Amino acid sequence: MRFTRSLSTSALVLAACAGSASPRNAVLAPSTSVPGVPVTRAPPATANPFLQASALLDELPPFDRITDASYRPAFAAGMAEQRKEVAGIVNDSEPPSFENTVVALERSGRILYRTSAVFFNLQGANTNAELDAIETEIAPKLSEHQDAIFLDPKLFARVKAVHESSAASQLDPESAQLLARTFLQFVRAGANVSEAGKTRLRQINAQLSSLTTQFQQNVLRNAKSGAVLVTDVKELEGLSEEQVGAAASAAEKRGLNGRWLIPLQNTTDQPWLSQLQNRPLRERIYRASVSRGLGGEGDNTSVASKIVRLRAERAQLLGYPNYAAQALEDETAGTPSAVNKMLGELAPPAIANAKREAADIQALIDKQARAAHQRSFELEPWDWAFYAEQVRQARYAYDESQTKPYLELDHVLKDGVFFAATQLYGITFQERHGLPLYRGDVRIFEVFDADGTPLGLFLADYYARDNKQGGAWENTYVDQSTLFHTKPVAANHLNIPKPAEGQPTLLTFDEVTTLFHEFGHALHALLSNVKYQSLSGTNTPPDFVEFPSQYNEMWASEPSVIAHYAKHYKTGAGMPESLLTQVLAAQKFNQGFITSEYIAAAILDQSWHQISPETLEQLPHTPEQVMAFEAAALKRADVAFGPVPPRYHTAYFSHVFASGYAAGYYAYLWSDVLARDTESWMHAHGGLKRENGDVLRAKILSRGRTAEPSTLFQSFYGGPPNIEPLLEHRGLTLSKKRH
Repeated sequence: MRFTRSLSTSALVLAACAGSASPRNAVLAPSTSVPGVPVTRAPPATANPFLQASALLDELPPFDRITDASYRPAFAAGMAEQRKEVAGIVNDSEPPSFENTVVALERSGRILYRTSAVFFNLQGANTNAELDAIETEIAPKLSEHQDAIFLDPKLFARVKAVHESSAASQLDPESAQLLARTFLQFVRAGANVSEAGKTRLRQINAQLSSLTTQFQQNVLRNAKSGAVLVTDVKELEGLSEEQVGAAASAAEKRGLNGRWLIPLQNTTDQPWLSQLQNRPLRERIYRASVSRGLGGEGDNTSVASKIVRLRAERAQLLGYPNYAAQALEDETAGTPSAVNKMLGELAPPAIANAKREAADIQALIDKQARAAHQRSFELEPWDWAFYAEQVRQARYAYDESQTKPYLELDHVLKDGVFFAATQLYGITFQERHGLPLYRGDVRIFEVFDADGTPLGLFLADYYARDNKQGGAWENTYVDQSTLFHTKPVAANHLNIPKPAEGQPTLLTFDEVTTLFHEFGHALHALLSNVKYQSLSGTNTPPDFVEFPSQYNEMWASEPSVIAHYAKHYKTGAGMPESLLTQVLAAQKFNQGFITSEYIAAAILDQSWHQISPETLEQLPHTPEQVMAFEAAALKRADVAFGPVPPRYHTAYFSHVFASGYAAGYYAYLWSDVLARDTESWMHAHGGLKRENGDVLRAKILSRGRTAEPSTLFQSFYGGPPNIEPLLEHRGLTLSKKRH
């Protein structure tokens, strides 16, 4: 996942249309004062680490000097600075030009950029009560700041004049793209709306900024409070010694000595369900997972309902029939109908596969019950992973306890993830020590090009903790730009349970694949080579930004790469060929479940965001109504299948209610079409070799959004995307159904 926050919340991109945390990619600077943010004289540069560029390598944030008290004055100073800068643009006596208007906007707001980059990244990776309070306070102020930019008629008049000038046709392609994107961002933000409409847009944006912040903070709190406490170690039968130790360590950190704590990840399915033999405990964990945010102090159903209502109203003000139409206009898919068509084509074969998988699991449950002279039971969601693992073991003759000793984190990272990148792109990695970081277990690597030229920095933050959001994601602290002479500083985050002191970090193969996935995002940032920050790296639509990361997953399963990283952590021996063969053969296993749970979540996202303003009076807002809404949406789409719940239910669906994937969760599947096409292209051209990496780097990874994503892909692939490699990869047959 590419970590994002909605534009109204993050304000992370402050030079015209630039942004490391927003896929909508624009936060500029207003020409008027912002209510609630006093105009004050900036303190001396030494008083606050954000008030000047970091002197550390590649402008790495000076984490050792940044405190919670740094943020409020830095946000205020940053917005004040931009007000002054943009006032100069608006009041420039020279006629509007690309340089004095668009590039000037691109250059504006460096203090605010630096502050937002660190704040919102750490608010997801290493938060605390004070950061939560600051986010609650600052989010609506940043929304007002942003609105003062996009809804300023004088500023828009200058941008429009440049956009319509004859000189625009003389720009180089990247500059022309920057101009087009800047103009479009103003229009999509409401620059052409009436004054009354702009007033209402400001109100909506402020409310949305607060609500999306509240939603995400609730998700983190609910995950922490929902962790399952175990008082008898016998209930943990099936877990490894290392996992039991990690559960004991997690409990001790909360002062619960002598007990075991199973934390929740931000998905419906929970990773340890595949191993726990105790069925009542599996059910407890599952119910704790799906009940998060349903009522109580951390209720997110009412918050989600308010967000949907406001988004629908905002879309109507901007002239769209619903929010999905507004959001998708700027994505690669283009329209809700295109997304509906893809989901409608893939859902039937995915569900059919899932039902075949369920039948195999049920047969195993019945067989075991007969052998034990016990009464059988019907397959439930909390049973799937446990029995699917047994089916997989029987079919492919191995289990995770056999593979995990060969998948030690450091080996996988250096001899797998980094190795594949070196083979493809010629880049190398050197771990750096002595640079300040926000936690002691975060690692940092300097990245070098094939000729030894420094490319940037890579931060690795892999362990789970209570003050870290769930899931896995990538973000950047510094975006690449030749205009600013900045190199990228990219970070990957996972939520791997931290082993007890002195124990190795042994991964599942799914975690290995996630490691490769997130590094694909990092490569997109690290290999960027563009002039304008707003177009660099991962500043692309969600349904394209996931393409390089999903493509990079292919190397996790490539035999030559596995042979290089799958080494026993004690003996150094490679994974036995027979075991490796079984691991690779199992890659299509359980794809019915995996695809169905994803499609179900994507359908929920579209169902919420394709609601028209005319039907908002019937919008569900209580836990019972929201769950009924979900059930009805899944039934209409023919994906309602009890044993396979959606990957996310509404109350913890952070992608669409707190990040930048609203109406865009389909992006992973859309991008996977491009990724599997690229995998097919790689194999057709000889696989893991430098020549192939150089082509992908030149035509995709270095280009950011300097051209539209569909143009970039077709230039690389030689034609439009082809869905067949995806179907083959997932073991699906395309449905003839059309929507």
